[in-house]
Parts: sequence; structure tokens; C-alpha cells
Amino acid sequence: MKGFSLLLILFVAFSARSQQYKLSNGYKIAFTNPDASGSFDELTSTSIVFDEKKLSNSKLYFKIAVSSINTGNGLMNKHARGEEWFNAEKYPYIEFTSNRIEKTNDGYKAIGKLQMHGVSKEVSIPFSFSKNGNNGTFNAKFSVDRSDYQIGKKNSGVAETIKISAIIPVTKK
Repeated sequence: MKGFSLLLILFVAFSARSQQYKLSNGYKIAFTNPDASGSFDELTSTSIVFDEKKLSNSKLYFKIAVSSINTGNGLMNKHARGEEWFNAEKYPYIEFTSNRIEKTNDGYKAIGKLQMHGVSKEVSIPFSFSKNGNNGTFNAKFSVDRSDYQIGKKNSGVAETIKISAIIPVTKK
């Protein structure tokens, strides 16, 4: 019984230190380049653990439904979901899984795998985190090169660099 009590105390202590969050309403994943801009309107996550005091406990996982792309133009949305670009039927999700999170002069950076269009690459995503009681907000701005992920054709007349901005509100579990 004594061993069980010790395990329970350790579990509670570890759980209290790990800051687990869930997504809140109001998130926004926007993209821009000179040729197209818009948003992805469906974001999910099964793991948001962020502990500013012990970053080694932190882990972020986000999943975006490619079919939720919204450029404000129905024909452009259909084209972006099609085989020539994102191929949403074959590659339905964009996923990010952090390997580690580090403190920077301006906030933090999440280093991990970004998977799009069947291609997985290690990236570093700079972000800030603002906390308000049991709520918080992740803010990130970064760029990706669409040709690194084999999205669209090279020299297609569409800019290679896509700027991403993400505002992700969370609530403590």
C-alpha cells in the first residue's frame, strides 16, 4: 500500500507540473503569398503540453485539415485541394509534431516535424505564449517553401514562399 501511495503522489506531482491544454474557439491559421492568401479553418490537437518553467516537459501536436482551405474563392479552393496542389484526397492533413521546445530572446521556438503533401521535414517555428489565468494563446509567424513539400509545380508562376501566421487560443485541462 505504501508503494501505491508513493506512485500516486508522484503521478499527481508530475501532472500538476505538466501544463496540459486543449484548443479553444477562435483559432486562426492564415497563409499569404503574392498570389494567394486565405486560411485553414479546421485545426485539431491531441497533445498540447507547455510548461514555461520546464520546457523539456513540453510537447505540441497540431493537425490541419487540408480540405478546410479557404481563399475566399470557391474555384481557387477547389483548385488548391486538387491533385496539382495540395491533393487533399491523398494527403488530407498537414501535421506538426514538436521534438523539443527552446527559449529564445523573443519567446520560444518549437523544433519538430512538419508534414505536408506526404513530405516530412524538420522545421523550427518561432512563437510566443501569453497566459491569462487558465487560458493562453500561442502566436506564431514563419514561412515555408511550397516546393520543399512538392506542392504545385516549380516555376508555375506562383510564389514559392508562403508566410504562415497562427493564433491558437488554449484552455488548461
